[in-house]
Amino acid sequence: MTEAPKHVQGLAEERAAVRAEHDDAAADLLRQRIEDAGWTVRDTGDGFELAPQPPFKVWPEVSSVPVTHDGTAEGDRDGTELRTRTPTRGTRPDEGGAESVGTESMIASQVLWDSTLAASRLDEAITAAAAAQRHDEVPASAVTIALVVDGHPSDLRKCVDALISYTQDRIIALDLGNMDGAGTVLHELAERHPGRVTAWHVAETPHWRGGTAGWGAARNKLLELDSGEVHVVMETSTVLDGDAVTPLVESLREGVVAAGWKGLTHDGDEWREAGPGEVRALRGNLFAVRREAALKAGGFPEEAHYYRHADLEFSLRLPGRLVAAEEHLPVHRERHRPYHEADPAYRDRESGRTDDRVRRLLRPGDGQA
Repeated sequence: MTEAPKHVQGLAEERAAVRAEHDDAAADLLRQRIEDAGWTVRDTGDGFELAPQPPFKVWPEVSSVPVTHDGTAEGDRDGTELRTRTPTRGTRPDEGGAESVGTESMIASQVLWDSTLAASRLDEAITAAAAAQRHDEVPASAVTIALVVDGHPSDLRKCVDALISYTQDRIIALDLGNMDGAGTVLHELAERHPGRVTAWHVAETPHWRGGTAGWGAARNKLLELDSGEVHVVMETSTVLDGDAVTPLVESLREGVVAAGWKGLTHDGDEWREAGPGEVRALRGNLFAVRREAALKAGGFPEEAHYYRHADLEFSLRLPGRLVAAEEHLPVHRERHRPYHEADPAYRDRESGRTDDRVRRLLRPGDGQA
């Protein structure tokens, strides 16, 4: 690995010192100077690591990724400018003369304005009625597939290639720390498919790999960055063999707020595989949720550092019906590395913490369950 120049090393050491004194402003300034020199700094348990700057923007941590919205959309959406503009009225209702002609002209203009406004309102009412009739139908353009990238570039490439082949949906992805070079691969995929793949990169690494970026926080950031109607949660170990997304989206009707590939029911103290049909919870491998319902539920559990059982906790918070889709969706799951490659002690500890919260939600009178 290329060694950083001495002056960059010095900046990093100075930053480590001010971080130890909890001077966040000075630490941020030094990070910027390091990045301006063409390097990135990543905090570790015993200090820091320096690496050459990648060809993409890297935010320090998940929480620092900005969420922006189109400032012109609000006015354009509801026609505010048209409806609030009023014609200039006369101040003296005299009869005859130039002022009378002006007044008559203004009255005629006002009548025309009022009739136009009435027609506009009628159009709005018709549009609203039509929208109510198709409330349960979700246009394809409103669907977004969200990926958390926590390493293993070959898995990422296979997952995204299949999504490009079998769907037309937008893909958004959050790269945690460019682990194993997966962030670089994500950048390449985003450049290759600029109309389909949008990527954000953070220096913060996954909690399950010794970092500080938790599953819930990463998932919530993707939910915030999304502006679509349906948010599809998917793992990079899940690979489509056909269009498995459309059947899930089409299931979001008649009070159904989420539909997934794998469903579970709760019997006594045990969770059991279930479906197709209504279920108590959904597995996080692949499921579609109405974004509004997810936000109403408070998003994903922020306390969940690790994915395991966090999908159950999220499911139990959702305000509506959950279903597992048809039995044979064209999709399969490959080796799920966050489970098989995590330290067993870590896996049991973090899973247990989330499971405690799940048990509280299952108690009568607690949570949504």
